[in-house]
Amino acid sequence: MSTLLEERPGRAPGNRSADHEVVVRVVGDGGSGGSGGGTRPPRRRVGFGGLRTVGILVALGAIAFAVVLLAKAIGGFDISLFGTTKVDRSAPVVLKQLRDVSTYTAATGEFEATVDIENDVDWVPSFIAGERTIFVGVGTVDATVDFSALAKDAVVVADDGSVTVTLPKPTLAKPSVDPARSHVANRDRGLVNRVAGVFTDNPTSERELYVTTQKRLAKAAKGSELRTRAETNTTDMLQGLLGKLGVERVDVVFTNAA
Repeated sequence: MSTLLEERPGRAPGNRSADHEVVVRVVGDGGSGGSGGGTRPPRRRVGFGGLRTVGILVALGAIAFAVVLLAKAIGGFDISLFGTTKVDRSAPVVLKQLRDVSTYTAATGEFEATVDIENDVDWVPSFIAGERTIFVGVGTVDATVDFSALAKDAVVVADDGSVTVTLPKPTLAKPSVDPARSHVANRDRGLVNRVAGVFTDNPTSERELYVTTQKRLAKAAKGSELRTRAETNTTDMLQGLLGKLGVERVDVVFTNAA
């Protein structure tokens, strides 16, 4: 920016000698003030208002976090800034059916089965297509004796006071898999299966695993001593019950149901 001094003769009234008039001009350095050489507008300084606001917000957040920690440490208050709330909108339980049960559960076996199922695609690597799941299922199987269809001669009292009870052999109930104790130990899915799972409602359904586990538990229960244990327990129960009534000898016979 340059300053120019220009001297002009002044006009005075009358015949007096002319005074000199000095004019000072300030010329901008190539500003866009027009042809008259206007001054360039001053530049705006970059203030610290934005940084100051950010700093205030950070400080307030730190203070709030410190207050939460202090409240939990001193007063034992359970405060969580990002806590979740569980809302149960389940419908009431509806009673569908009542059934009379005349069976005696004589023994219960607990079993554990490891189910390893793989769906392999021929000529395709497993990381591209295919699925393998290892499921650990824990469940129980009951051995029951049915007292509902006893014949008229099921209980025979001899002359010496002894009693003979004829019962059907124990049967094995349907296995019950416990979902709280069963879990998927490992699941590997190919890329195609993962992409296809996005468009299905339940891509990792465990229904097939539970059905397979039930079949394996039933097979294991048949090969176990569960029914033999049920016969022993039933005999002990009847001998103890009739013994309280004064019967000294109780014989229990198990036969195949008609």
